[in-house]
Amino acid sequence: MATEKATFGAGCFWGTEKFFESEFKDGLKSLAVGYEGGDKENPTYRDVCTGKTGHAEVLQVEYYPKKVDYKDLCRFFWRMHDPTTVNRQGNDRGTQYRSVVFYHSEQQKKDAEEVKQEVQKQIEEPIVTEISPAKVFYSAEKEHQQYLKRNPGGYCNHKIRW
Repeated sequence: MATEKATFGAGCFWGTEKFFESEFKDGLKSLAVGYEGGDKENPTYRDVCTGKTGHAEVLQVEYYPKKVDYKDLCRFFWRMHDPTTVNRQGNDRGTQYRSVVFYHSEQQKKDAEEVKQEVQKQIEEPIVTEISPAKVFYSAEKEHQQYLKRNPGGYCNHKIRW
């Protein structure tokens, strides 16, 4: 079955991964947390935490379009984090925690922009989410993959907002 990639930055990647896996598990082939959107090649978690690499913490999913619609991934993305705060999610602050959709095709860009407008009608504050072309995705270190599955009491500021 054919797959496509989708990449979302919604603050700390641990919670983003947990929420997407729970919501779409049957429609996903794989999930990986990592870094995207910056200038440094092969950044580490420590590099990204300095705020100097330009990377965002992201979740990249490989999904089955016959099972999951990209627009549904986008709708969920905007529901599970606060898209109205610049470079901040809960206690996490810095450019690496920005709200961003990295699109992998012109159709994804169009769909993300449409869903963003749809969601904006439902909330009062302006959405500040960036919609940017996908660049190079760098997988995060092994200890960050499936972090909250291995550490169920670990830090997570994500929640379904409506």
